[in-house]
Amino acid sequence: MIYHLLEPLGNIEILGLTLFNVVQYVTFRSIAAFITALVLALLLGPKYIKLLQKHQAVETISEYLPDTHKSKKGTPTMGGLIALSGLLISSLLWNNLVNSYVLIMFLTTIWLGSVGFLDDYLKNFKHTKSGLIAKYKLFAQITLGLIIALILYFGSPEKSAITTINIPFLKNTILQLSWVFIPFVVFMIVGTSNAVNLTDGLDGLAGGTISISAFALGVMAYIKGHFGIAEYLNLEFIANAGELTVFTSALIGTMLGFLWYNIKPAQIFMGDTGSLSFGGILAVLAILLREEIFFAIAGGVFVLEAMSSILQRLYFKYSRKRTGKGKRIFLCAPIHHHFELKGISEEKIVIRFWIIAILMASLALATLKLR
Repeated sequence: MIYHLLEPLGNIEILGLTLFNVVQYVTFRSIAAFITALVLALLLGPKYIKLLQKHQAVETISEYLPDTHKSKKGTPTMGGLIALSGLLISSLLWNNLVNSYVLIMFLTTIWLGSVGFLDDYLKNFKHTKSGLIAKYKLFAQITLGLIIALILYFGSPEKSAITTINIPFLKNTILQLSWVFIPFVVFMIVGTSNAVNLTDGLDGLAGGTISISAFALGVMAYIKGHFGIAEYLNLEFIANAGELTVFTSALIGTMLGFLWYNIKPAQIFMGDTGSLSFGGILAVLAILLREEIFFAIAGGVFVLEAMSSILQRLYFKYSRKRTGKGKRIFLCAPIHHHFELKGISEEKIVIRFWIIAILMASLALATLKLR
């Protein structure tokens, strides 16, 4: 809104200065969006925490989790509302709201945020043990994936460009998906949304890794939205990508604001309201930038968490079928709980996973010079 209010005033001089011209620059609006989202999350945090405590929207601890989690019982959940509020308000203020990519990001945020909110609402307000039935949750994720895939596939003037995946390690090498792009988008959104949901198991773990992965995608959005830099680095120029830098900056800001209340000992948990939506947001950012492999590297922690759960389940079923008794690869899955049961402190696990996330994001960004 601020962008649309001030952009027409860009040529007006005040005391010889074109003060309002600054809103045309993505860099300025990205910084403004980051600060706005961070401050909003910090201000909204205590209000949401009190509201959720009042309505007894608090965490219940699964019997399968390590005993150290019992002390977390009674902590307010649905904290994703803090981060989503900061993100949406900041983006509405600083983004170009007629940019088609920004509108897709709003659709993703609101859609998956609503699904996660409904799941948390059923668990914490209606005290339904499993929350939203898994098949309904999956249906909602698949439906969003199909909508976005069809919008991009049939709405893009350059269909051959939008359906490509860039190979980070090879120069001028792309993978053309053609119609397979549609199920691939669905897979990306469903897979990443659930992978981030699995990662949200320790205080600050998901929030930190989301911020780090978002930073890598934000850098890529800025580069691909800047014709000169994109040409220099031999990357494709995407006209709409610049606005994604502003959106991603707001995402990082709001996530850091949320972490203020989520680091150990957490005053509030993210809940499905946040984890499902932010996972989907990261996936859609990667799809719009045509950098799915780049994101798989930058978001390596999410891949690790998801694969540990999948392997645990598959091996248990396989060993039970072969021997009659199910065996496990890890003490508990996803893998961060395995390390907890090995006696490593929660703080140490979270910081180490953040370090791994920074390493993976750095490796992903390093591939820019390999193209």
